Amino acid sequence: MKFELDEADRKILSILRKNSRASLKEIAQEVYLSSPAVSARIARLEKAGYIEEYVAILSPPKLGYLIKAFINLEVSPVQRAEFYQYIRNEPNVVECNCVTGDYSMLIEVFFPSTEELDIFVGELQRFGRTRTQIVFSTSVEHRQVQVPDRPVDVTAAKKRM
Repeated sequence: MKFELDEADRKILSILRKNSRASLKEIAQEVYLSSPAVSARIARLEKAGYIEEYVAILSPPKLGYLIKAFINLEVSPVQRAEFYQYIRNEPNVVECNCVTGDYSMLIEVFFPSTEELDIFVGELQRFGRTRTQIVFSTSVEHRQVQVPDRPVDVTAAKKRM
């Protein structure tokens, strides 16, 4: 399903980006539509893939995960399938990206202690060399992308990539 976002759609996405628990009534008041119209638009945005999911953002330190780290890993192409199967099942991994550069993977993890992080890094080394960076502080937490204030030509953007 393809459609172009109008100003009301973009405003709805912006509101939900900031507070996914905003009520239909609150959203309707901000976009000057009825609650049923907002509900229909949200359903359409979900169906079209603009809204992938609704999540609660949890506090890792409050849950005992005091160590945040980024691990670079060099994985050979022949090991990728095995690596992907392994990494998807690791509960301390919050994100894993295939990247360019000296290392092929960038992995974000949370652990309760450096000892547990060290054990995990040791396990990863069966796939290749690693480089680990422990985070001291985070000035900008992971956040959702901004909703563009105007229509974006996705086809033209893909051609530039």
